[in-house]
Amino acid sequence: MTCADPAEVIAPPEQVRRLQRRLARETAARKEAERLLEQKSLELFALNRSLMQLNNHLEQRVEHRTRELMQERLQAQEQAYRDPLTGLANRPMFRRHLRQAVRRAGCLSHAAVLYLDLSGFKTVNDTLGHPVGDALLCAAAARLRHCTQPGDLVARIGGDEFVVVQIGPAQPEAAAALSKQLLRAIQAPFSVQSHRIAMNASIGIATALAASADADVLLRDADIALRVAQAEGRGTTRLFRPEMHRQVQDRQHREGELRHAVEQQQFELFYQPLLHAGAGHLAGFEALLRWRHPERGHVPPAEFIPLAEETALIRPLGAWVLEQACREAARWPGSLKVAVNLSPVQFVQGELLDGVRHALDASGLDAARLELEITESVLLRNSDETLLLLRQMQALGVQISMDDFGTGYSSLSYLRSFPFNKIKIDRAFVRTLADGKGSLEIIRAAVGLGRALNMKVLAEGVETPAELATLRAEGCDEVQGFLFSRPVPSAEAWRLIARDQNGRAPWRRNDALQEACS
Repeated sequence: MTCADPAEVIAPPEQVRRLQRRLARETAARKEAERLLEQKSLELFALNRSLMQLNNHLEQRVEHRTRELMQERLQAQEQAYRDPLTGLANRPMFRRHLRQAVRRAGCLSHAAVLYLDLSGFKTVNDTLGHPVGDALLCAAAARLRHCTQPGDLVARIGGDEFVVVQIGPAQPEAAAALSKQLLRAIQAPFSVQSHRIAMNASIGIATALAASADADVLLRDADIALRVAQAEGRGTTRLFRPEMHRQVQDRQHREGELRHAVEQQQFELFYQPLLHAGAGHLAGFEALLRWRHPERGHVPPAEFIPLAEETALIRPLGAWVLEQACREAARWPGSLKVAVNLSPVQFVQGELLDGVRHALDASGLDAARLELEITESVLLRNSDETLLLLRQMQALGVQISMDDFGTGYSSLSYLRSFPFNKIKIDRAFVRTLADGKGSLEIIRAAVGLGRALNMKVLAEGVETPAELATLRAEGCDEVQGFLFSRPVPSAEAWRLIARDQNGRAPWRRNDALQEACS
């Protein structure tokens, strides 16, 4: 039996069809798989591209936010070192700047700290309100900054306290020169929200070799020098010296003594005569405050009045003076008047008008016999409110005088804006009458103004018969000075009144005075 050739074996048709169908399925499946793979690849490519775009966007946002955070951090750091009101550096920035400046400075350079305090700022804040006070601080800060050089630092370290840091070899001369510029800048009147405000300042200076400078020590020493400057009067600059520690302790001791004196009523009034220039008879007295210290005797007013103003003790003192002077004058015969000086501090908080009413009511003194003397500085602080208060006191019948006339730069403008009853020519012009340096012309002009504005004119500080003769010839209405009498206690004032009525007063018996008044 022969075997069949395999090549000649033919598969049954059914089997072939099955194989064909199988092959077709596999081919279709492969094509579908390839299609799906291609589709997935495209989807993955698109997704990858989206992810890349999203990543780029996120990176940009992260970078932008990082920059924002860095900027916010820098701003926060800047704000931490800046005074929010004035934009000046604050106390931490002052210390930081001084340390950096010291490191940059050479061993021969000196660090100088100028500690400045605005005089009378609290009064402005109390009378005009905090918005005006804030605006005044900003204006003062701008002036201080304008006075300094690019390498200097101006900082605000307290309510009305500023510090200037100056580094250089020419110390303390450079700091002293800068302090003069700062004072001139502050002393020029400010115009704030329709208010014309006069300010002053005191400055303390401390210097040290840059290599050994310490911010806290310099600030402490400058603060001590500032306290000494304030004790010596506004507009003063003082350079720190080691012995100033003792002076500050002394001032604190004097303040304690002054408070005790107010509580224990260690004060009394002295009276200096005011004379009619023509007839030479007594017109009244000026009441002057004196402090009877139990150990030191009479303390000069120039020593305790500024301290009383700085500590606001002048308010109870001023009220006592007003009441005591009115009570004393009410007992004087005839129409003799009493003149009382008012401090700018007494115009704060609206108590003065009530104090005047109370003094008049309690004493029974005719209001026309009370003269209240103010200086130009009172009006410069807050002219509108002050003028209103003066008009209210004048409406009571009280006489209002401008003291120290001619020493300020706005006296004429205030004569126009307020009807003063009297102007008092400052003693400086009387004292220099014989020098021929224009004092006579100034006095002549003041008398002419008084006549034109229906105001009496008094010249104070008269010490010689020649001065009296000149003042009388120029037409002064009243005179006052040591030529006639020094300030005397109440009992002596009564004796002067009696002697004047009997024609035996010292100024009536003196031949030179008689000749001057004849």
